[in-house]
Amino acid sequence: MRDFKKYQIWQQAFELSIDCYRLANQLPEREKFGLRSQINGAAISIPSNITEGASRNFDLEFKRFLEIAIGSAFELETQLMIAKELGIIDSDSTLSFLTKLRENQASINALIQKLKPS
Repeated sequence: MRDFKKYQIWQQAFELSIDCYRLANQLPEREKFGLRSQINGAAISIPSNITEGASRNFDLEFKRFLEIAIGSAFELETQLMIAKELGIIDSDSTLSFLTKLRENQASINALIQKLKPS
């Protein structure tokens, strides 16, 4: 079992999920059960899946949860892009957030590649 809190990807994803909740609060109330709910769910899924994967005993299982986490990260990216295009979220905040999110995606992907069998 690994200490998930020591992983930089988890730390990044944890901070992103907190920032994402704050960002999603900028969405109109009518999006409470639409984009806001989807954005928050995807954001929480990233560090949660890293945590669950870290609890597994085998690299192959850890890798599987990292793949789910990166899938959620790409899902979140898409949802934020939609909100930005619809003009229902601040463009500057979204761009800054997307930059951090893409860095986290790259870091998760690097660990996935490292865990792949040779």
